[in-house]
Amino acid sequence: MIGKLKHNLLVACLVISSITVFYLGRHAMECHHRIEERARPGGSSLLHATLRSGQNLSSGAAAYNKDMPLIFIGGVPRSGTTLMRAMLDAHPDVRCGEETRVIPRILAMKQMWSRSGREKMRLDEAGVTDEVLDSAMQAFLLEIIVKHGEPATYLCNKDPFALKSLNYLAKIFPHAKFILMIRDGRASVHSMISRKVTIAGFDLGSYRDCLTKWNRAIETMYTQCLEAADKCLPMHYEQLVLHPEKWMRTLLRFLDIPWNDAVLHHEELIGKAGGVSLSKVERSTDQVIKPVNVEALSKWVGKIPPDVLRDMPVIAPMLSRLGYDPHANPPNYGRPDPRVLDNTRRIPKSPEKTNPS
Repeated sequence: MIGKLKHNLLVACLVISSITVFYLGRHAMECHHRIEERARPGGSSLLHATLRSGQNLSSGAAAYNKDMPLIFIGGVPRSGTTLMRAMLDAHPDVRCGEETRVIPRILAMKQMWSRSGREKMRLDEAGVTDEVLDSAMQAFLLEIIVKHGEPATYLCNKDPFALKSLNYLAKIFPHAKFILMIRDGRASVHSMISRKVTIAGFDLGSYRDCLTKWNRAIETMYTQCLEAADKCLPMHYEQLVLHPEKWMRTLLRFLDIPWNDAVLHHEELIGKAGGVSLSKVERSTDQVIKPVNVEALSKWVGKIPPDVLRDMPVIAPMLSRLGYDPHANPPNYGRPDPRVLDNTRRIPKSPEKTNPS
């Protein structure tokens, strides 16, 4: 009796799985055909006309394709990626939105397939070539980026570790541009440890381990950013915070987006239509509701164990490569603009949180 029940359950699971795969495959093919049609001449101008008119992208009538001028924001978590996307989100022509979480995971899966010679051979034998996978990835990523938020002339994605696949993203989205947020690794690691921000592979009980993992991750992304040349802009968090207008003007010129003063006042547009939408579960939400300030720049000073500080040049050699002094404790990042100083004076001093909601 029990054996027969197990058999029936197994058959039912197989049927459900087959139906699911069939419908997912059919949907992927439909997306692929739509993207090919929209990639024909005139597709980009149609996209801009549609977005400016405020047409709802979820209706499926909007044109979008791999040649869109997408913007990708990334970096090691706790490096200012949320602040950057909030400032861009304040621009009336830009929409970034919350982290999707699925984009870096699907990119990591694709990377895993490519690295395994045996798996790649099996995929090729099955007719699942690089061309087929690239087309499917374009369709999937576009669906997520376009439809997870409001329409806008310029769409961007902020998933920090997506830039581990920067070279691949630049290949499948030839007109995309990338912003790599860089922050003093000591500050990033102290933030993730003190705020208990879980990151796969990082041991939050060890500054040494987290700094080692930070070094590896930022080296991977920074190397690809340099290889992408004029498609990727490295942006130091400290300089953005100290001199927001200077660096936002540099950024918007890089992106070929007209200047708008709203990017300097993102906190005034939080929760407003066409403004800045924040997630209740992202760790940085409680910080980016404030105007740009220097409160968090040196919170790490005095918190890192002495033995780790002593070995810093060996543990995190990328600090020096990125322009930070591994021996400076405290560091000198520079003098803030008067507006930033005023912002910092006006916000109430917030105690360091260890487990934000």
